[in-house]
Amino acid sequence: MNNYKKINIAVIGLGQIGIYLLNELNKNKKQIEILTNKKINVVAISARNKNKKRRFKINKKIFFKKPMNIFKSKKVDILFECIGLSDGISKKVVEYSLKNKIHVITPNKALIAKHGDYLSKLAAINKVNLEFEASVGGGIPILRTIKEGLATNKINKVYGILNGTCNYILSEMELTKDSFSNVLKKAQKLGYAEPVNPKLDLNGMDTLSKVKILSSLTFNKKISKSDYLMEGIENIDAKDFEIAEQLNMRIKLLGITEIINNQLFERVHPCLVKKNTYIGNVNGVMNAIILEGNPVGETVLQGEGAGPEPTSSALMSDLLSILRGNIKYPFGIPDEKRKKIKIYDVNQYTNSLYIRFEVKDKPGVLSQITKKFAQNKISIQRLIQIPNNKKKLASIVIITHKTKQQNSQKCINSLRNNKNILKKPVLIRLF
Repeated sequence: MNNYKKINIAVIGLGQIGIYLLNELNKNKKQIEILTNKKINVVAISARNKNKKRRFKINKKIFFKKPMNIFKSKKVDILFECIGLSDGISKKVVEYSLKNKIHVITPNKALIAKHGDYLSKLAAINKVNLEFEASVGGGIPILRTIKEGLATNKINKVYGILNGTCNYILSEMELTKDSFSNVLKKAQKLGYAEPVNPKLDLNGMDTLSKVKILSSLTFNKKISKSDYLMEGIENIDAKDFEIAEQLNMRIKLLGITEIINNQLFERVHPCLVKKNTYIGNVNGVMNAIILEGNPVGETVLQGEGAGPEPTSSALMSDLLSILRGNIKYPFGIPDEKRKKIKIYDVNQYTNSLYIRFEVKDKPGVLSQITKKFAQNKISIQRLIQIPNNKKKLASIVIITHKTKQQNSQKCINSLRNNKNILKKPVLIRLF
């Protein structure tokens, strides 16, 4: 008879991810024993509502309404934090666990992006693991690839589609020609978007948290706190997809981190990408991450980035790593060796732009707009006019040559009070 070492596990948060993970832990006990020579035992679970209808059954005998009460009555070796949010009980329970030599596994990108440096120190001091593979890219093993598989490479740029919700919405809008609001409702119905408040997905904040984690691992640096560019997809309209089609391009929300002149530049924004590129053909809820480095060249990882199934896969891989005795630094290297990098000035960012104006269709309006472009040293590469004769309105699309961020913002701001411009302009960057 095998003499397996017993490992006690607690799962905090029983949303879609937590409950699916719990089922996977119970289902794969035997396989885990074979792979690690350890016997796992879920001794505690916690959520706000014990009686809520859930996808899988839970053992109410080990249920705790208040997570912190678990530690008073149970010995825990490994804790899964699946609550989400960067502060409050999420931070409290992770902090307590690490201080008390309990390994922590979490998919919580907001927590790591905000408090990762501090929590990493706690883990190192107490010689336990803080694992967060599931925080970026769902089931794609991107963090382990950077930490281990590409550890000796000099990577200078990482970019990709990091939010399955946004990618689904943009793909569906292109395919169906439907409005943003209708497609969002569909995404919510299918479980791809938060039913109550999907704002953090749509405004780019979710992607930015992932970019910050990728930056830290890729460039062996502390997590940056400021000076980034973040734009979401809320203002993109069916018209933009029609014009993108004319240009033989697609619209994607990209997260990008790179080193420019020894300075870190992190950004999240919608991009027009060519249809014949790899990133231009990643659709639906799929994520794709591309790394550019030396000597490896270009490395591409793709997979489902959202949902309980791929997230649980990443959480289980972190569990196996711990059970096999792989005690390692959360960010791949000792904290004291993680450097601070100077942050690139966003205002100096140079790129070609797609800017769509909705205007009154009357003489002189176009010249008013182009005059401001000239005054702000913005060169126009292409101009498209789409009239709506019935309503006496028009869409004016200007595609620029490369221009500085500060110039484009100054130009748009200078047109803010123009009564002939009916809506805030839509800005999409060319990639």
